[in-house]
Amino acid sequence: MKGKERAELRAEAHHLDPMVHVGVSGATDAVLMTIDDALRTHELVKIAIGRHEGLDPKPLAATLSDTLGADVIQVIGRKITLYRHNPDLWKKPRLTPPWQPKR
Repeated sequence: MKGKERAELRAEAHHLDPMVHVGVSGATDAVLMTIDDALRTHELVKIAIGRHEGLDPKPLAATLSDTLGADVIQVIGRKITLYRHNPDLWKKPRLTPPWQPKR
């Protein structure tokens, strides 16, 4: 992913609320499935990491990225933003990206 595309997605993600919260158990199978579903339906997903020892956001972001085939857009504090393109969401003409709420 090019730097300009990443910057545009960072700007879009600024207004998003976290869709998934990772707790003390870390990236369990259930959490991975939830993040995978969110990426499939929204493409751009913000994830909140709980304040527990042993959960470092940057290595967790790399693990999630490798496991789910997504790009890490940013890691700020305890928030991770991931992006994975889904061409099925763009088959019909859209006025807004899939991560923006319908108005």
